[in-house]
Amino acid sequence: MQRRAFLAAGGVLLAAAAVGGWTLGRSNGAPLLLSARDDGQGRHYAVGYRLDGQQVFATLVKERCHDIYAHPTLPLVVFVGRRPSRESYLLDSRDGRLLQVLASPPDRHFYGHGVFHRSGEWFYATENDTRDPGRGVIGVYRVHAQHLERVGERSSYGIGPHQLLWMPDGETLVVANGGIRTEADSREARNLEHMEPSLVLLHRDGTLVSKEQLPEQMNSVRHLAVAADGTIVSGQQYEGDPTHRVPLLAIKRPGQPFEPFPVDEAQRAMMNQYTASLAIHDELRLLALTAPRGNRLLIWELDSARLRLDVPLPDCAGVGAVAQGFVVTSGQGRCRLVDCRQRQIRLESLSLPAGLWDNHLRLA
Repeated sequence: MQRRAFLAAGGVLLAAAAVGGWTLGRSNGAPLLLSARDDGQGRHYAVGYRLDGQQVFATLVKERCHDIYAHPTLPLVVFVGRRPSRESYLLDSRDGRLLQVLASPPDRHFYGHGVFHRSGEWFYATENDTRDPGRGVIGVYRVHAQHLERVGERSSYGIGPHQLLWMPDGETLVVANGGIRTEADSREARNLEHMEPSLVLLHRDGTLVSKEQLPEQMNSVRHLAVAADGTIVSGQQYEGDPTHRVPLLAIKRPGQPFEPFPVDEAQRAMMNQYTASLAIHDELRLLALTAPRGNRLLIWELDSARLRLDVPLPDCAGVGAVAQGFVVTSGQGRCRLVDCRQRQIRLESLSLPAGLWDNHLRLA
């Protein structure tokens, strides 16, 4: 596939994320875009850019990163290593100074995502138990000044946990268990015929709140977006027959079951069985999704599921909400500002470097 070939050539980094919600990085109100990029030689960077193109930092890191999460009050940001990385990176968000290389325990590796607790005292990361490959755990890290210390873990109540986010109460985690079993230092799936994807809600003390599954056993639950009212949307990556008609978006509205989000067949087919980043714009009640294998950017009304935008965007990568609508990066083209304030949605090119962007971004 086009994106896989591009990745193999060292063109793009996969990375994480969703909608930013932190203000220390702002300069005169201008958000800081945090993501990961490669250079032409395939070297990996943790980067911060203003949307006007000003580079705040570009820090060389050893391993590819995935999700990015900023501390709620301090100028700290974690770039989480991409599966099966054994390193993540704590940076000073003001200048990109590397403060700590966070190493996973010998029998664990990172799955690419993490979140700070709103108190700023705790960090949680999805991890793989390599002694029992695929058994999902949530690593618990305590924040000490400019350092993270791993102090324990929780079960993810599933296999291959990927993204996790906070529910609006700030105490309940939603976890996308991808359901794919992999061994240490490997991305090779070992259980495609016996996958167990699930959407889990758990209290941060580890107490299970709920666990739900979609009917399609090979439909890996991967990435998430959470609205202020508690609506959860997940994006799937289907591991079965490419010709199967499988819903690649799902939604859990407050008090309702986890179920497919209605998507027209034309848009579903163009996704090529693969979704990447999701973002929800709470004020405009819009849902944005990137489908890099299909080179499509799609936006729906969150409440009615009415399609608002379906446009081609080569190897579209990360997406995050800003005041006007959304910012979208691209692995092979220009980054875009998507202005959704009027009935007619407009796309504008941003003065950011073209190409080599990660699959996800976060705006701080």
